[in-house]
Amino acid sequence: MVRIINKTIVLKNLFPLNRRLHPSIFSLRYKSSEKDQGVEVKRIRNFSIVAHVDHGKSTLADRLLEITGVIKPGAEHAQVLDQLQVERERGITVKAVAASLDYTYKNEKYLLNLIDTPGHVDFSNEVVRSVSACQGVILLVDANEGVQAQTVAVHSLAKKNNLVMIPTLNKVDLPRADPQKVKTQLQSLFKIDPETVMSISAKKGWGVKELLEAVIERIPPPSVKSEGHFTAHIIDTWHDKYRGVMCLAYIHSGKVQVGQAVRWRSDTKQHQVKYLAMLRPSELPVESAVAGQVVMVGCGPKGGGSVGDQLLSVDVQNTSELAAIPPVKHMVYAGIFPADQSQHPLLSDAIKKLALNDSAVSVKAESSPALGQGWRVGFLGLLHLDVFTQRLLQEYKAEAILTAPSVPYKIKVKGAKIIKHYKGDEVIITNPLMLPEPHHIEEYYEPLVIGTIITPVEYIGSVTTLCIDRRGTPLPSNAVDDRMTMLQFILPLSEVVIDFHDTLKSITSGFASFDYQDHGFHESSLARMDILINGVLVDELSSIVHTSRLEYTARRLTEKLKEMIPRQMVQVAIQAVVGGKVFARETLKAYRKDVTAKLYGGDVTRRKKLLKQQAEGKKKMRSVANIKIPRNTFIDVLKR
Repeated sequence: MVRIINKTIVLKNLFPLNRRLHPSIFSLRYKSSEKDQGVEVKRIRNFSIVAHVDHGKSTLADRLLEITGVIKPGAEHAQVLDQLQVERERGITVKAVAASLDYTYKNEKYLLNLIDTPGHVDFSNEVVRSVSACQGVILLVDANEGVQAQTVAVHSLAKKNNLVMIPTLNKVDLPRADPQKVKTQLQSLFKIDPETVMSISAKKGWGVKELLEAVIERIPPPSVKSEGHFTAHIIDTWHDKYRGVMCLAYIHSGKVQVGQAVRWRSDTKQHQVKYLAMLRPSELPVESAVAGQVVMVGCGPKGGGSVGDQLLSVDVQNTSELAAIPPVKHMVYAGIFPADQSQHPLLSDAIKKLALNDSAVSVKAESSPALGQGWRVGFLGLLHLDVFTQRLLQEYKAEAILTAPSVPYKIKVKGAKIIKHYKGDEVIITNPLMLPEPHHIEEYYEPLVIGTIITPVEYIGSVTTLCIDRRGTPLPSNAVDDRMTMLQFILPLSEVVIDFHDTLKSITSGFASFDYQDHGFHESSLARMDILINGVLVDELSSIVHTSRLEYTARRLTEKLKEMIPRQMVQVAIQAVVGGKVFARETLKAYRKDVTAKLYGGDVTRRKKLLKQQAEGKKKMRSVANIKIPRNTFIDVLKR
């Protein structure tokens, strides 16, 4: 349907409303309206909602959208800002999404730039990027659950960035809510004055209007330069099928308008601003934007930048004054290969587009004798990996094969100059197959993390046993209140990323919460474990294991493979080998056809002859058999 609005031709309802895939409004010519002009910096507020998983961030965002008139109360779809299919299916926030809201307070009109962030530790990078464009945060805490591990992490992040915090208790309407207890926890852990803590019910809307007014009163306007040359930094990017790379930019100084010449700090090539819009949360085209605003910028199909890059006026020299986003430290690496090599171009295009939207992944090409050409991709955790592959399938119809995930290790090489492919004395190993022979390695280094666990006091013994079993070293604990305790352990990353969170939830009946932060590489005793199927090395199942766990890991892997590999027409031997020594073996029995069933009598030599023929046939078949390993084996095999 084509409509004429203010002499501007707008094509509407031709594309889905998911801005991550297509534009919701595709304008051929921009015409700015009065409400987009004259935004004063002193009436701009940039803030994020940060909290632990399932403390009500997206529900609160819905209420804020309702109060500011963006959506009608009782909208058909809850959690409006959770636009991805994977977010709605799993009930979690994966991407930080911005929305610019108008609100009139004391007869003055304010522009509020809201960013709803994820709560799971695997998507903490989204939170880090979001707060780089904010002057304050709403620290949301569930009045039933109290302070959780991720609450501690986001509070630390806000303090590090000198952000104003508005501590807020959510779900105070529930019968189990104990606001006073949670206020005591906030005071004990963070020295937060209970008088400054707000109480709301995001689901019912209680106290949300007062919270919105507190944002205006407590959070300062952005400290930016209204005059001067245009400078901005990119906090998010995504690919649009029709317009190329679109960027979400936070403007630090100056003004930007459609048709303006700009360039990227990382590139001297000049581009022209072709699209400029505010996200409300659907796109509202504007002709210009000023310092302090968060806007969507598009420079055409060949004018895209990357997250963390800077967008500058063409007459501005390179500057490092803008907020620098810390580099991402990947916790898990996995191989991604097409199910069929004919699908390689499709999967390659899908990974590039998705990696543009998810800046926390790293992509490097690699090849496998068994699976062909593929990629080695770095993630922040196993959930991040799972969501990434699910988005590949849902958004781009690209089916991929995953190899067993592994964590990065560091080695110190002897005589590095004489070993090919290793530059320098210390090398980061992201693929177990890259590990050189043991006699070339002087030292092994393993990544460690500091894990923070908040648990009820009755589960302290079980949690401590779990952490010690995972080679953890205890740190001093801290009482949250008379019922909850905060424990800290130094843990190997390899023991954390696979199934630690699930096991912790299981032994504490779901009451404990967990978060971790990087603690660097430390010296360790490691070895590479290979898996042989009928004597053939399966590269994708090789792993690096601590020497104290060789036998345990070998038995677990072989038993798991025996369960997961379907029975074949021939016997399958599954072996776990370290340095030529077999640490565990499992045998998968073959299907057996009763070749003597047709016999009804006669000499026993007839029976022996048939059995001998069958044995010879199976021996020949075994020598040429191609054992098919199920697609899910590579990721499931490492789950305990």
